[in-house]
Amino acid sequence: MSSKTKIVVLHLKEVIYTAIFAVLGILLIILLIFMFLPDNKEKATKETMKYTAGVYTSSIQLNDNAIDVEVVVDESHINSITLVNLDESTAAMYPLMQPTLDNITQQVYEKQSLEDISYGDDSQYTSMVLLNAIQSALDKAAYIEE
Repeated sequence: MSSKTKIVVLHLKEVIYTAIFAVLGILLIILLIFMFLPDNKEKATKETMKYTAGVYTSSIQLNDNAIDVEVVVDESHINSITLVNLDESTAAMYPLMQPTLDNITQQVYEKQSLEDISYGDDSQYTSMVLLNAIQSALDKAAYIEE
C-alpha cells in the first residue's frame, strides 16, 4: 500500500491578504449595488405644489395674434388648461396648437406637474411654447409662504 501523502503549506500572510481582498471585493460590490439602484425616496418625500386657487393666464404672441393660455388651479391641483382667444384663422394657421395642448394637458392632469412631459418631434416647438406659457401661468399661481 503506497499512499502518496500530499502536504499543503499555507503561509499565514497569504491567507490574511486573500481574506482582506475578498472582504474588500464584497464591500465594493455592495457599494456599487446601493449606488446604482433607483432611488424611490424622492417620490415619497416630494411635496405637491401649493397654489393660490384661481384662474391665471399667460399670453402667447403669434404674429399679430395674442393667444391666452388659461390655467385653473385650486390649492393643490391643476384643474384645467385651455386656449383662450384662439379664433378660426389662427387655428388654421397653426393647426398643431390645439392637438398639442390636448396632449400636454392630459399628461399634466395625470402628473400634476410640468416635469417629464413628452411630446413628438413634429410638435417640439409648439410644445415648448405652450409649456413655457403654462409655466408662466403657474408661476403666477404659486403660493408663497411668508
